[in-house]
Amino acid sequence: MMTAQGEGLGIGQALKDSLGKLVGIGEIGEKMEKTALRNRAGESRSPYVQAHSSNPVAWQLWGDEAIALARKENKLLFVSIGYSACHWCHVMESESFENEEVAAILNHEFIPVKVDREERPDIDRIYMNFLTATTGSGGWPLNVFTTPELEPIFGGSYFPLRPSEDQADFPSILDKLSTVWKEQEDRCRQEATIILQQLKNFAAEGTYGDRVGEGDDGLDLELLEEVYKNFASTFDSTNGGFGSAPKFPTPSKLAFLLRLGQYPQEVLDVIGTSECRTAENIAISTLRKMARGGIHDHISGGFARYSVTADWSLPHFEKMLYDNSQLLHSYLDAFLLSRDAELLGVVYGISTYLTTRLASPEGGFCSSEDADSFYKKGDTEKREGAFYVWTKREFESVLGPQAEPVLSAFYNISGHGNVDPKYDPNDEFIDQNVLSITSTPTKIGALFGMNEDEVVRIIKDGKATLQAHRAKERVRPALDDKIVVGWNGIAIGGLARTAAVLRGFHPTKSEEYLASAIKAAGFIKEKLYDEATKTLYRVWRDGRGETKGFADDYAFLIDGLLDLYEATFDEAWLRWSDDLQGSQISQFYDAHGNGAFFSTASSASHIILRLKDGMDASEPSTNGISASNLYRLSSFLNDETYAKKAKETVGGFESEILQYPWLFPSFMPSIVAKHLGVRGIVLSESSTREGPKVKEFTKQPREGLATFVKLTRETTWLRERNSLLKNFGIDGKPRILICENGACREEELTSESDPSNERLDLSAVEAALPAATVVPEKAA
Repeated sequence: MMTAQGEGLGIGQALKDSLGKLVGIGEIGEKMEKTALRNRAGESRSPYVQAHSSNPVAWQLWGDEAIALARKENKLLFVSIGYSACHWCHVMESESFENEEVAAILNHEFIPVKVDREERPDIDRIYMNFLTATTGSGGWPLNVFTTPELEPIFGGSYFPLRPSEDQADFPSILDKLSTVWKEQEDRCRQEATIILQQLKNFAAEGTYGDRVGEGDDGLDLELLEEVYKNFASTFDSTNGGFGSAPKFPTPSKLAFLLRLGQYPQEVLDVIGTSECRTAENIAISTLRKMARGGIHDHISGGFARYSVTADWSLPHFEKMLYDNSQLLHSYLDAFLLSRDAELLGVVYGISTYLTTRLASPEGGFCSSEDADSFYKKGDTEKREGAFYVWTKREFESVLGPQAEPVLSAFYNISGHGNVDPKYDPNDEFIDQNVLSITSTPTKIGALFGMNEDEVVRIIKDGKATLQAHRAKERVRPALDDKIVVGWNGIAIGGLARTAAVLRGFHPTKSEEYLASAIKAAGFIKEKLYDEATKTLYRVWRDGRGETKGFADDYAFLIDGLLDLYEATFDEAWLRWSDDLQGSQISQFYDAHGNGAFFSTASSASHIILRLKDGMDASEPSTNGISASNLYRLSSFLNDETYAKKAKETVGGFESEILQYPWLFPSFMPSIVAKHLGVRGIVLSESSTREGPKVKEFTKQPREGLATFVKLTRETTWLRERNSLLKNFGIDGKPRILICENGACREEELTSESDPSNERLDLSAVEAALPAATVVPEKAA
């Protein structure tokens, strides 16, 4: 990463050095005149941007008009980027953007522009790269000052209204920047140009795939061992997770660890069998700790974005679709490996949260829920986590004398609250408790002289009572109801896989979750896809947004649709995936450079820097998922051109992967596929039944990149697209093909009478910790 050293950062340093010498907010406010700009935030479809429509700041929308205005008046743009569920975004709005004097400065001296990062991740990535390169850290709100040509000159995250010991106040920053721009414009422009070139050089560094080797030839299976060792060395064996606070769920790491032992023997020989078991245990231990922690909503399901504490006890309470959708995959795989009912209970909880609270009536899934809300109806001031916290007195009042002691012991409820004051600088959590599971029914039974079954019943009934009270008395956090294509793709895949697993023992829930996934996919195809041009649009809210889909929208949706195909065997989803993959390649693939996908299309306007998304972060890597998609499609369709593109995509990041492989876990399945190929199973069955091979497939956790196809007499498009399948199974007789490296061999089908192929073994489930979850009946 670029550091804050070098020629291009002089203006930023000069600002920092002189900020302590500036006039106060009152003095500045007296100098300002009313601005002719008007607040246009209400014209946006974004709930986040719309929420700023009553600010005295005359917010402009990102686009031609705001940029033309900056150039006409020769003013710096103040670009403020955030999202609805961002706590500190709301704090800065309350302190500064609702302040008349601050607004006067912004409106008079700058062109203020408000951007929703979820709607425009391309803009967010560019300026976040600038912020992390110049300050060493990043976060939201992301506030950056740019020249009229959009070149950044200064930026930061949250700026306080009043100065503190280690941070300058926002009005002083505004005053100094306006002065520097007026008095040293040429210097500002020169250094902004240098900074931008540094960013371009840095962005290009990691995609010189042939600097270390030829293509991806240097990317061997031993890299998986390096990734494992790094994750194992940073594992917090006490609390689960990796590193120290603040702690994020890191589903890309968990997915890698859960998959490691499921790869072919050649990988296990490199890593070691015991190491693969350790990897699995690290992931499952982390998932259990998270499930019992305060980051998990024990009443209604779903997870907050991250934990302020190392033990997962105190979250930042915003809930994101992309986090919960990724965690659904992780908990499902962990359950399939462990057969632990506690983990299955979390699968149900996340799935239900997605299909109820985040499900849009029109189809598709909403983006997030805020961290802040009113504690009760009639309140006028929002508090962080107000919807989720409880006092001891509330527990006593709501649950009654029999249930309250049991649930207080189970959820760690204290009369003085369970939030450490050092994590509560604004005194929002005095006497409040964040629910965490700190005991077991066995221990509670011994404490109160009850049998375990009675304790489980009280916990289950008490949880329902708390949920009903919360729904009736509390004010739900605001819902960001825009539908983002990429995040919906992750949710579609998670729900489709969950439905396939549950089909054998909970068909009602299976049908419910699958119907929601299909409805979301259908909504995107109908509302956010142009069939004529095969182009996606990124966002729906009160109509289709103008922004076209980015590379991640295509990547995540294709991934979800491939999972949906394997849950339904409806070839329409596979066919659409093929179309979308062609569009992603034509719009985003770097055919003239080092391969891999740019985040933005070449035709995108006002983009000063085209980036390639390589590292996994809160969302998986666009290129990592794209490489997997290409390998999967090459197997489904017997299309070698897709496999070639997959290899080139991975090879485009060879230099970075060789140096820091643990930053690229989503690339590892493709590295395995490059060496060992993709195994495809093709089953020919009648259209009226689901045979044992299908049931066996749905019981497996994700492994290396493998594909599963079911053909019937009605399958037409796939037979035409994949010549190897043209005549297979036309007679309707049960047959099975194993396809690898462009060739297929027929194998004998296992007898359908073998009950071991029919039953999902849940024999150990009843002994697991019941997180107020009913253990499903064992069934074929």
